[in-house]
Amino acid sequence: MSIRVVIIDDEPLARLAVEVRLARRDAFTLVGQFGDGASAGEGILALKPDLVFVDVEMPGKSGLDMLAALPPAQRPMAILLTAYDGFALQAFELAALDYLLKPVDDERFDEALDRAEQAFPYRGHGRAAASATPAARTFSVRVGSRTVLVPVAEVERIEADGDYASLHANGKTWLVRERLHNLAMQLDPRQFHRVHRSSIVRLDMIAELRSLTNRDAMLRLRDGSVLRASRSYMPALTEALQRRDKKAE
Repeated sequence: MSIRVVIIDDEPLARLAVEVRLARRDAFTLVGQFGDGASAGEGILALKPDLVFVDVEMPGKSGLDMLAALPPAQRPMAILLTAYDGFALQAFELAALDYLLKPVDDERFDEALDRAEQAFPYRGHGRAAASATPAARTFSVRVGSRTVLVPVAEVERIEADGDYASLHANGKTWLVRERLHNLAMQLDPRQFHRVHRSSIVRLDMIAELRSLTNRDAMLRLRDGSVLRASRSYMPALTEALQRRDKKAE
């Protein structure tokens, strides 16, 4: 079933950029576009989209104000668009699906759409969750003539290695012939998070996050490893960590 999308941005070129990228994915259907928060709020109630791309800062009613004014039961999945990274807390409070920093690269945009497809059966209006693909529990790794099953629960981080990926689990490294993007689609987003185009981390492995001057961050993991988190992934990572911490309270 197609995911119905509305784009909300006061910049026509920005709306066009989202429209062009959406056209590449058959699972998404554009049903409306709005250039301001006031008309967008009315349009969402009328069109009942499943997903909205919302520019955070617009003249008049901001994207965040527009979403907050919608009744929670009628609030669609939302992917926020902004040139600034200071809205992660508001995004978390509104349960935004993702948070993209402009200018958005194609890989990061596709990752947000992948997340929407994963969440759609659970958060779509009236759709059954039965069609959702469950998160993987094990990864099959070929070691010579043997096949080793690596439990996903033991994987601490995954790093890209060309057409392969390295699984780091319990002090061992397993090489699998699978691209990082494909592995990310098999993981539970509540437990694992992409922090860079070349790395995925299990959230509970993060011991320390240190911001850098260019808005990237350095992550220190509980096993002593250090990874770089790209600025384009930081807002969604911050939201995921806040969501985890709130759940733990």
